[in-house]
Parts: sequence; structure tokens; C-alpha cells
Amino acid sequence: MASDGHTKQELIPIAPAPPNSGHGAFSPEIMTHTCQTCAKRKVKCDKISPVCSRCLKGRLECSYEVTQHRARKRKPSDLDDLLQKISRYESILAQHGLLDTANSDALGEIPQETRLPLPVGSIGPFHLGTASGTLRASQGKSRYIKSHIWHNLGDEEMRHILDDEEADQITTDGSATALSDPFTGAFLGTQRSILDLHPSHAMAMVLWKTYTETIEPLCKALHIPSTGEMVERVALHPVIASRQEECLLFAIYYAATFSMTEEQCVSKLGQVRSILMPRYHMATRQALVNASFLKTTEMSVLQAFFLFLLTSRSSYDPHTYWMLTGNLLRIALRMGLHRDAENLGLSPFDVEMRRRLFYQLFPMDGRASQIAGTELTALPESWDTRHPLNINDDQIWPGMTVKPSEKQGATDMIFCLSRACVGLNLARAGKPNCLGPFTPGQDSEIDILVSAAEREVEDKFIRYCDIVNPLHFLTIGLARSGITAMRLKVRFGRLRDQTATDAERKDTFQLAQKTLDTDAAVHAHMGLSKYQWFIKPFFLWGTWDSFVLILSTIWKRRDLLSVEQIDTAWKSIEQLYQNHEDLMVSKVALHTALRHFTLKAWNSYTKSDKVIEPGFIVTLRSLQEQKESDKMRGRLVGDPSADIMSPSWISPDNKNNLSLEFVQDLDLEADDWIFWNDLIQDHSAV
Repeated sequence: MASDGHTKQELIPIAPAPPNSGHGAFSPEIMTHTCQTCAKRKVKCDKISPVCSRCLKGRLECSYEVTQHRARKRKPSDLDDLLQKISRYESILAQHGLLDTANSDALGEIPQETRLPLPVGSIGPFHLGTASGTLRASQGKSRYIKSHIWHNLGDEEMRHILDDEEADQITTDGSATALSDPFTGAFLGTQRSILDLHPSHAMAMVLWKTYTETIEPLCKALHIPSTGEMVERVALHPVIASRQEECLLFAIYYAATFSMTEEQCVSKLGQVRSILMPRYHMATRQALVNASFLKTTEMSVLQAFFLFLLTSRSSYDPHTYWMLTGNLLRIALRMGLHRDAENLGLSPFDVEMRRRLFYQLFPMDGRASQIAGTELTALPESWDTRHPLNINDDQIWPGMTVKPSEKQGATDMIFCLSRACVGLNLARAGKPNCLGPFTPGQDSEIDILVSAAEREVEDKFIRYCDIVNPLHFLTIGLARSGITAMRLKVRFGRLRDQTATDAERKDTFQLAQKTLDTDAAVHAHMGLSKYQWFIKPFFLWGTWDSFVLILSTIWKRRDLLSVEQIDTAWKSIEQLYQNHEDLMVSKVALHTALRHFTLKAWNSYTKSDKVIEPGFIVTLRSLQEQKESDKMRGRLVGDPSADIMSPSWISPDNKNNLSLEFVQDLDLEADDWIFWNDLIQDHSAV
């Protein structure tokens, strides 16, 4: 124990003189190994004897004991070295198409031949060391490292640095350190308690039930049984919630509120949605900051950040949202979600949850890139995460040791897996860009690819769907609209180059009409009302292209259509405006151009056919006349200068608000596919 005299000097970073020192200055000895206390605490020790600085500062007992040296690591044998070289060469051959990978799984799984060797290392209980990186994972945390500088430090020094990084986030009193990064400061500000923002237990249970019914089936980011236990426990006593739990809780509350209508909020929660949305939006942002989300290695914090962005896309301008998804993606890469966790020795539960989240994050960032008009974020070359298993949530649980058996048929994952399958095939079919030079025979090659994709989706998913089940009905609609969108992309090349025959134009029109019919059927299904948060803003695959194509055909090539086909098309367009209210009033570039184009097509149609104008045409014309009248009076209102971090319901006009008065003056040629493709690509897609 230190004496009183020693206590006065406890801030001096040197060891005190030993009690038996009788005279003279004491020169501290530097030990060759860490003290026992620092070793147990897993913190860096300065090895000063008899008391190190950390123990002196914390008034802890400090003792040094010689530890047994671990056996030296076995150097790779010549056979190991040869196998690694063979695997590397096979990977290079596969990347250049010189190795047969036809038997690989088509649902996004990296072929076995192209995966890098994954020799097991020795840092931590679960550790993956490869030629390209190292992943340390334990107790729900993971950190992926790919740096020669870090690897050159050696295993022990790397462990000390990582432990110190984590310890630096917590002060001696257990509270999080002050914000040090500018992004977090811009995101919210400083840390503070949000205990007073927790809902009552009854209200929390309603929000949780809403989340499980409306949000989770379409994203499968959480494990419902184990997360439900946490929600029940913390909702009863919010004060016991850890920062990570609180972060996930408020993300769930915000997502659930987002999916509800104003009437549902009042009837179920007794409060109006316009009050709850800002409250939980702010609380989720604050909880993310409290959990130091930019430095996190916690899976629950990453899940919370994902849920927050999933339901906040319309709350931020496209460029801010793209920056946010970019941060989400970087955190995931830092945690190593791009490396398949089965190779780490992680439990089957952790493996599955990492896979599920990985296959949600990259599509989200891809859509954000399109909206912002930037290039898609490329996956790391070394990614090897397999697709999630086709299983139900009750087949996995924390701590399980045996890999679950994949089911054949419909499971909780049917929507997410079918969407991933169609999305992957859409990406493959879209490689010959519709704006690039058209190559003879190219369309037939893509047709073969599309037919193969259709068989895959039908055999793996649609055949097991029950149309009475709302989720299955949405799965069928989304999958088949994706296949139709692929076929439309094939035909757009001939339309663009003016080489399509009349028969091909008619066929393309029918495909477009089929897409609008699918969109109408999805909105007419009463059981899908709980998924309107997803359906209305995102549309189905190919809806935008189909809308433009139908309008252009009515405008320029009406002679190809029968009177019945034209009437059916206008009814579908009217239904589209009714189902997607934003089309009528939004200031988004694509919406503004489509409204103008719709009036042009109607005006050209009614020159030769006397038809009573439907209500949506009357509304569109009234809005256009009002805008032109405002222009004449010089009363145009500019965009408000809103905080870029504030959601759109705080600044309603700052919602991708591009001033597109120029669209009113454009002569929108129906066959100008470059113009329309730019607008569509810059907008959303499912």
C-alpha cells in the first residue's frame, strides 16, 4: 500500500521508492514483461518495477511474475506454402475467366475456386489471418485489419494497440469520452442522457410488435427471439440499458413509427405521428453518438445505424444520405463483414447474423450512390461472404454450436433472398449499359441470361409462395417485376438506336404495361398496407422505365395501339398517380419531368380524340397553370437554407428539391433515352 506521502504524488508517472529504501535516489527498474494486474485488465503496461504507472494511478496492487513462454509458432511447411500458392494462382485464373466456375452458387456466393486461402492465426480466441488481412472477433465485437504497418508490429503489440483503442473510449468513471471526430459533432453535437425519451413499457411493446410485423420481414436485420427478450427487459427498466442496447432500441422505435400512418399512431400509441417521428429520430441520433458509432465494433450498433438509415432516406438530401451510407459501409468493412465468419470459428448464430446484414448494407449504399449521381461503391476484392441460409429465426440462437440445416421452401428469409437473387441477376444483365453502343446479337445473349434468372427465381422462391400470404404476394410481385425489368433493358437498345420493328415496339409496350399492372396489384392488396412504407417510395423494379415508355408510345407511336390498349394504358397511369402521391406534388427532378411529359402525351392524344379529362389530368393542369402564374408574378420561392442534418419533415421543401423550372420549357422528346435514363438512374430503385 502507498503511504500518505506517496498519495500526494500519485499524478507523477514514476514508481515510488520501495519502503525499505534507506537513502539515496531510487532508479526504477524496467521489467521485461507485463505486470499481472495489467495483463488481467488487458491494458498496456509500462513495465516499471516495483509499481507500474497504471497500477499507481489506479491504486491497484502491482506484482510481476515470470510467465511461461509460449511455444514458438510452427512455421508453414513447404506443403502449406505450396497450397497457398496454388490457391492464389487459381484465384487469378478465375478472375480472368480462365477457370471453370459454372458450378458455383448463383445467389451472390463467391465460387470456392476464387476464395483466398484462410489460414487460422493466433490473435484472440477467434482470429482470421490471411495474406490480405486479419480479423479479431470475440464477444459480439469484430475488427478487420489490413495494413502491413500493423502486421509488422507483431501479435502482442497489435493486441495492446487494439485494447488501448477500446479502453480510450471509456474514462475512469465509466462514461464515454468527449467527441473527438468532426462527423459525430456535425451529426448531433455532444453526448447526453436520453433516459427521459424512453416510452412506457406498454408503448414499447406496441412499437416492437409493429416493427416485427412491418419492418423486419423486409430486411431481416435482427434475430427476433433474442432481440425481443432484450426489448422486454429494458423496456421495464430503461436505466439498466447499455449504450448499445439503447441505440438499437431507439432505432427500432423510430423504424416502427416511420412505418405507421397518422391514424395508426393515434389509435395504437395515443400520440400523433408528427410528434413521435422527430422525437425518436433525434433520440436515435443521440443514442448513436452516445455509443460512439463511428468507432464501434459492436454488431448491435451497426444494426441500429442500418435501421436508422433504412427509414431515413427521404429525411436527407441525396448527397448527405450517400455520405451517411458510406460511413455505414466503412464501419461494416472495419468489422470485417465482407469476410465470411464461418471461416473464423464464430458460432453459427454470429455467422448467420453477419451474412444477413452484409447483404443489406451494400445494396443500400448502391442505391444511395445512384441517387447522388456517383459511382457505385465497389466491394473489396477479398470479400467472400456467403449468402444467408434459407432458415427461420427459431432455427438459430446465441451460443449455438451446430450449423442449422437449410430448408427447402418458404421461410422468414424468402423475401430478402429472392430480392438478392433478382438484384444480382439485374446487375449482371445491366453490365452492357443501355446507353452504350448497341452490339448485334447482344440482346439475344442477355435474353438467355434473363431466362436463366427467371427459372432460378421461379424454382427457388416463387414456386413456394402462397398468394394469400401478403409477404409472399409481395415477393412474387417484386421478383417478377425484376425479370420484366431485365427484358425491358434488353429492348431499350433497339428503341434507342431506332432499329426496333413495329412488332418489337408492341412487345415492349406490353412488357411495360405488365409492370404497371403489377404495381397496381401490389397496392390493391389489402394485406400489404403494412408494407406501404416500403412500396410507395421505392416502387417496383422497372416502374420508371415502363412509365416513360408507355407515355412515349402514346405520344409518338399511337398508331401501333388499339383503342382498348390506349384506354387501358391511361387507366394504369391514373392508378399510378393515385398510388404514389409524391408524383403529383414532389419537386424531385424525375417527378417534375414526368408530370410535364404526362400532360404533353395527353394533349397530343386528345387532339384527335375527344375524351373527357380524368381527375388526375385536371389536377396536373391546374398545378402547371398555378406554377406558370407564380412565375409571371415573380413569386417563386427559393430553397430554404436548412441544416443538412435535419430531416425533411423539419424542412419540407429541402427534399431533393431541385429547381426544375427548366423542365417546363424543354421539348421532351419521347425517344431521348439518355435524358430519361439520367433522371431514372439518379432516382430510387427497389
